[in-house]
Amino acid sequence: MGCCGEDEEEILQPLHQQQTPTLHSSSSVASAAAGDDSYTTISPMNSNFPALVCKDILRTIFEKLPVVDLARSACVCRLWSSVASDREIQVRAFKAPWKLKDVIGKPSSGSFWRDNSLSRFAISHRLVRGDTVASLAVKYTVQVTDIKRLNNMMSDHGIHSRDRLLIPVSTPNILIDGSCYIELDAHSKREVAVLYLEGGPDRVVASVSKKVTSERGKRRVIDSLRRSMHVDDGTAQYYLSLSNGDPRGAIMEFSEDIRWERQVHLA
Repeated sequence: MGCCGEDEEEILQPLHQQQTPTLHSSSSVASAAAGDDSYTTISPMNSNFPALVCKDILRTIFEKLPVVDLARSACVCRLWSSVASDREIQVRAFKAPWKLKDVIGKPSSGSFWRDNSLSRFAISHRLVRGDTVASLAVKYTVQVTDIKRLNNMMSDHGIHSRDRLLIPVSTPNILIDGSCYIELDAHSKREVAVLYLEGGPDRVVASVSKKVTSERGKRRVIDSLRRSMHVDDGTAQYYLSLSNGDPRGAIMEFSEDIRWERQVHLA
């Protein structure tokens, strides 16, 4: 018995039968165009090959497909979609090109698995005193603009308001035998597979020192605004409060005031 409840001979029978191709007359072609029932679209549900609707066989096939073909297979029918959407199959296809050891975490959307290009990965770098965007670009052999774009930074001063930066992956070999954590970064506003070169995410320490980190982060934001706008701490705090804690909004408010003052002086 086969996995679908059919004899193996019955399953393989259509493969052994050789059908002689026949030439259709113009009348038969016309009847097909008119919607003759004898001309039907071949699909997994009306095919003479029962293996196309056998979950075990489909799973074996789908496990060997890349993410692009796996996504296409999910669009064929509900049965194929249920098999192709299996997390184990999706993770296997996601890891295969880069020889990853493991992918930890669950994305917010299933579309995350459909793109496993290098842009989907990032390296987590814990910032220490003396780090700059330029020095990190040299260290990881990437462009400064790529680091800013990935971390949603307007200027180099944005580094002072963060505890870490996401670094684009430039060398695929760094992913071999690595474990990535699916995270939604608060600053970059995107979901990425993060690679930690030294251990993993320190969730315990982060939860214990949450209050200290928030105060330290606020202090860094104020320092960054003070440097960017060339003002004192009080002015930076004022514009930060006007924008409800949004650094970009604070800079926009400050720019509007500067523009208004210049117009008044010119008048």
